[in-house]
Amino acid sequence: MIERIETGIAPSSAPVNDAIKAGKQVWLVAIAEDPASGEIVSGGIAEQTRRTIQNLQIAVEAAGGSLANIVQVQVFLTDSADAKGMNAVYADFFKQPFPVRATVVVKELLAEGLKVEMLATAVLD
Repeated sequence: MIERIETGIAPSSAPVNDAIKAGKQVWLVAIAEDPASGEIVSGGIAEQTRRTIQNLQIAVEAAGGSLANIVQVQVFLTDSADAKGMNAVYADFFKQPFPVRATVVVKELLAEGLKVEMLATAVLD
């Protein structure tokens, strides 16, 4: 059984979900979008990474878990020079054992000014 998790972040006008649950697994996606305004947060990679992970946190908590339940993260960056700044913020949120992670540099992301996007998988207790 597949269940859409309502987080209040993904735009209802687009054919997307930011969290889907199937059994004890939850698939999540997050960008640096302010949930209140729907706008991409201003600032550099640190601010965008922080908001992105906070959005992952909102989504996984809506599914009944926490960041500690995340076992895998895929990070998409638009600039390889941002990896160090992203890692610094990432380490503030994720602790040992860290989720398995892949980081990929892409030409661009869908929203203008967006520097980072994350896909994650969580396994609930």
